Amino acid sequence: MFVVPIYWLAPTPLAQGLFFTFGNLLLLRMVIGSYMMKSTLKPLLMLALLLLKSLLVTAQPDIPHTRIAFGSCNDQDDPQPLWADILAAKPDLWLWLGDNIYADTHDMDTLASKYHRQLRQPLYIQLLQTTPVTGTWDDHDFGYNDAGKEFEKKAQSQALFLDFMGIPDTAAVRRQAGIYRSYTLGEGPRKVKIILLDVRYHRDKLLDVFGLYLPNYAGDVLGEAQWQWLEKELASSDAQINLIASGLQVLPNGHAYTNWSAFPSARKRLLHLLETTRPANPILLSGDRHVGELAKINLQGYTQPIYEITSSGMTHFRKPSTKGNKYRVGEQVGALNFGLLDVTWQGSSIEVTMQIRGVGNEALIEQQLTFTGNYTQ
Repeated sequence: MFVVPIYWLAPTPLAQGLFFTFGNLLLLRMVIGSYMMKSTLKPLLMLALLLLKSLLVTAQPDIPHTRIAFGSCNDQDDPQPLWADILAAKPDLWLWLGDNIYADTHDMDTLASKYHRQLRQPLYIQLLQTTPVTGTWDDHDFGYNDAGKEFEKKAQSQALFLDFMGIPDTAAVRRQAGIYRSYTLGEGPRKVKIILLDVRYHRDKLLDVFGLYLPNYAGDVLGEAQWQWLEKELASSDAQINLIASGLQVLPNGHAYTNWSAFPSARKRLLHLLETTRPANPILLSGDRHVGELAKINLQGYTQPIYEITSSGMTHFRKPSTKGNKYRVGEQVGALNFGLLDVTWQGSSIEVTMQIRGVGNEALIEQQLTFTGNYTQ
């Protein structure tokens, strides 16, 4: 009879539960022994014993898990059917990847009203009430299509974006030129760092020749202050997973879109920075293209490829293409979609599942990664 009261001495809730179950199992054996001669009770008691044994055998510890959902290209005036699926997925964080609204304006009152329209979406309100939200922007929420550092209202636009994200007035990002910043999810050996790049505020003009964007080798994307900040963020990161979020695609090249390949020197600098700072297990996240896809590249210093997952768009999409990305893994997805990144902290390894999901939480693309190392506390 002494086993039950002292189960609280066990060091964890799981151990307490097992101690309690095992103790009661011993007590039940004693009871069965005393009533073994009573044939009418024997079948019932033996059944109870089997049930308790089953509880003891099937008791399993909870495996630590982190889930991040993300998406882009969301028109505030269009139907938004994905929020119900995103809520059902129960992410630990929602991450905007740009074109979070479609403002396309130089008028800041118009920009503010379109942000407010998105903030009145009932299911997005529900997400804000249950889930932390952060993110970056792209051109249509920055100002207008393909806008860069020449946009004369960019400082005012930054203030409205940070309001939309719920960033406090006292935050350091309020006092800098650009919305770049970082966000950490988790702690200790189970930490995910999200580095949010600003690919608009300091981006040079595109090299437009008769409507075709040619590579601008002299052009930059981030601006020198952001480059210096990014190097420090990568070099000092102690996170086990490092997500680099960009409104523009990083890896794809060979097509006339406004991604990082339009600025080859800046793209090369970014990839080289990953090679020299070597943050643990980097994954690139991007939006913009109105399709979902995966890409990968081999970089020095890493034993396996670096992946980029692109999720776009949430309210509209285009026909998939088979061209323009020699780094592509599998096929593009032309459907309404959002992204999901699941991290399972499996003791000596980290299991990462990347998905592009459609309406109804259907997995349209899936890629599993395993990162080795001791990540137990």
